[in-house]
Amino acid sequence: MTRYRAFALLACLLGAVLATGCANPMFAGGAPANGQAGAAAASPGLKEGIALYDNGDYNGAIKRLGGADVATGPKAVQLEALKYTAFSYCVTSRQSLCRQQFDKALKLDALFDLDPGEHGHPLWGPVFVRAKKSK
Repeated sequence: MTRYRAFALLACLLGAVLATGCANPMFAGGAPANGQAGAAAASPGLKEGIALYDNGDYNGAIKRLGGADVATGPKAVQLEALKYTAFSYCVTSRQSLCRQQFDKALKLDALFDLDPGEHGHPLWGPVFVRAKKSK
């Protein structure tokens, strides 16, 4: 188990203990997040990036989700990619880059929000709250 994967698992377990949920479908009962199913179906690149994230390859996810095919896709695809890129940066202890992704998502759509189970996550929850408050 990689160090990042172990850290993400620990953070998700801590989040579950605190009843905050976890955005990673693997740790949240396997059901995709609200926007994930439709956006992933519309973009193979997004689907691949989320799969990398789910498998703990956060750097791979960041690279794939930043690909031109995803970045120029429909707004829903771009927002989902930015969210998972932010999550990937946060779980790898790169909070400033995580924040930048949330800022980009909020610039693209001022109404962008996390799903209910993603809000209280101990790693990206506070970063998202700060980004949302600054807009």
